[in-house]
Amino acid sequence: MEISRVETLSTFRGPAERFSGEVWLDELATQPNVDLHAYRVNFAPGGRTAWHAHAGGQLLLVVAGIGYVQERGGPVREIRAGDVVTIAPGEEHWHGATEGSFMCHIAIQHAASDEAITWLAHVNHGAA
Repeated sequence: MEISRVETLSTFRGPAERFSGEVWLDELATQPNVDLHAYRVNFAPGGRTAWHAHAGGQLLLVVAGIGYVQERGGPVREIRAGDVVTIAPGEEHWHGATEGSFMCHIAIQHAASDEAITWLAHVNHGAA
């Protein structure tokens, strides 16, 4: 067992090819021996990810604000502080803040490398 103080390893703005609006990511932890990676993701109102899929799945722990999440072919669903979203391996989805609220979540996923995430088109704000 290891106990660590959560210190940001790096902070960076979400790149425009993967995010729309203002999105900031704080790299929190990397555990290569268990193949886990964690980020705190802060979305300004209207900020969101592009459509994407994680080869090993993803877990979102919503810690503040109100946001949306959608899986390909499904309805846009509201998420709030305290919600936990489990995304299956390979499931195409997006997530982000509502137009009227900031939203922050902790994203935990397997396989930290960029090859483990398939990035797709941006979400159409008018009709997700």
